Amino acid sequence: MLGKTILMAATALTLTMGLMTSTALAEPVKLRIVSKDFGPSNPDDVAHVERIEAALRAQGTDIDLEMVPISGSNYAENLSLMLLSGDIPDIIYFQGGGHEKMIEQGILEDWRPWLEKMPNLKGGLWPHNVARIDNYPYLLFVFPVRTKSAVVRTDWLDKAGGQVPNTLEEWEALLTAVHTGDFDGDGQNNTLGMVTPDNTDELDALFNVAFGVTQTWMKNEAGEFVHARVSNQERDKLAYYRTLVEKGLFDPEYITTGWELKEDKFYTGRVGVVMGTAGSVINIYRGKMRQLHPDTELTLLNPPKGVDQGMIPIDVSGEIRGYAMSTMSEHKEEVAKLFDFLASPEGQMMERLGFEGREYTKDGDTYTVNEAMDTWYPRFMETTWTPPVATMSPIAYASLEQGVQYYRPDNSFIFPAEYAAEIDATNNLYRSTVYKILSGEMPIDQWDSYVAEWNAAGGTRMTEYARSQLNAQ
Repeated sequence: MLGKTILMAATALTLTMGLMTSTALAEPVKLRIVSKDFGPSNPDDVAHVERIEAALRAQGTDIDLEMVPISGSNYAENLSLMLLSGDIPDIIYFQGGGHEKMIEQGILEDWRPWLEKMPNLKGGLWPHNVARIDNYPYLLFVFPVRTKSAVVRTDWLDKAGGQVPNTLEEWEALLTAVHTGDFDGDGQNNTLGMVTPDNTDELDALFNVAFGVTQTWMKNEAGEFVHARVSNQERDKLAYYRTLVEKGLFDPEYITTGWELKEDKFYTGRVGVVMGTAGSVINIYRGKMRQLHPDTELTLLNPPKGVDQGMIPIDVSGEIRGYAMSTMSEHKEEVAKLFDFLASPEGQMMERLGFEGREYTKDGDTYTVNEAMDTWYPRFMETTWTPPVATMSPIAYASLEQGVQYYRPDNSFIFPAEYAAEIDATNNLYRSTVYKILSGEMPIDQWDSYVAEWNAAGGTRMTEYARSQLNAQ
């Protein structure tokens, strides 16, 4: 009798332990992700994550994707502080730097071996993605080439004469008309021609080629490679920028204007022309403008023709932003499954089309895009997969075509880590010099002094290395 009791107790204990084990195994794998403008405070982000989790669960991969919030306006700085404190999520989105230090410390995974386990993602890469991953395999940013396009309100362009500018002179005429025409109707000529956020990168995307700044490394009169930032062409371009500021055609407060303020100035009529990333961002600009000013359309503007005509060369040396996988993650297989799902047709339907009944409706095999689609954007990726219906406005697709039309690869490359101090020093000097020139603090005739200072700050050593690399090609 005692033996039977013991056997029954043992059996009960075994069943209980089995249930406990089963329950433990049923717990979803937690993946922590940190990304810019993506967090638990945004209802769309939460709903999007929940349906991704449900779809993966149906395929046998049960994950709990936890969005780690980042406070403060400086994402890159606050992300670095979080990572350096030892809080390292499984998936990390970098924008604005910080990934270099993590790579040096061995924190970021090489994506290349994982791509072999992700057939949807590998097959959905854009050509520039393939080149960048080969050169720099730590960041994934699967989107079409991020060229920048300029747009203006169509009704304002009509008031300025209706001509889409093609030359530098025509561009200046448009910006002048915007500034002096009181197109916003407030009785004052206080609308500025253009504004860019934080620095002049977006302005450069528009004007560089017109002034002959066609590569990161250019040949001088002696036929030697020099950095574009100390070239005569760069000098002439910055002198032109200074005239734009003097005439009220470029916002002198650009250095304190983040992207949110830039967009607000555009929507409220404080500036006439802005640059936006081709495709989805241009689509969002159109959608938000129409929300505030119904029936208002935007017109796509071409880069001006000067010495040459085109858009800024595309860097294929590596991504400067994108998603990384932590080498410290205990769930790398699940991370790979998540990203491969996002690249699959089902995942891309979610990423690109938004929510059925809101961004789009479906009747059988027929899809209809709704007005809400104008402000929807993919959170993770936009592969080469073609959706069953056009998800963007004609101007957004035209901006992508513009990027293809003017595409040219850059000759930039990634410097070894030992050049980090020189890169930072010369970049900081360049940014401060640009601001001094545009603000009028530094006359353009002091350009040679800047060049000498740039070389002394590390530019000479960088140039020597660049020539050894480029001359060997």
